[in-house]
Amino acid sequence: MTKPIRSGILAIAFVAGASMAWAKLPPPPPLDEKGKAAAEEKKAKDAAAAEKAKADLAAATDKAIKNRDGNLKKAGKPVPKATPVVAAAPTAPAAPAAAPAGAAKPGDKAGAAPAKAPEKKG
Repeated sequence: MTKPIRSGILAIAFVAGASMAWAKLPPPPPLDEKGKAAAEEKKAKDAAAAEKAKADLAAATDKAIKNRDGNLKKAGKPVPKATPVVAAAPTAPAAPAAAPAGAAKPGDKAGAAPAKAPEKKG
């Protein structure tokens, strides 16, 4: 056999075996009181770790900004002012604009003339 054919057969066998093994796995049992308590504890630990990471990031950012400002002052360059960043407020979907009086309505055929033609002078 050539190498590409052998590789293809091996890949097909691997996928078939993995899918059969996956199909035979039973669903996990529901959590008991111990499991629920452990999940809540893990959730609390994850939240504390996220808060610590956020505080560490803020401290590192402040340190980097102070370092940059100090270097700019040493070089005699102007120190830029901090620009506050405001989170964008969620926008409501735009209301459809009112259609002009002579515009076609959704039920009308495209390009149809208005019901009443204007009178001609003259």
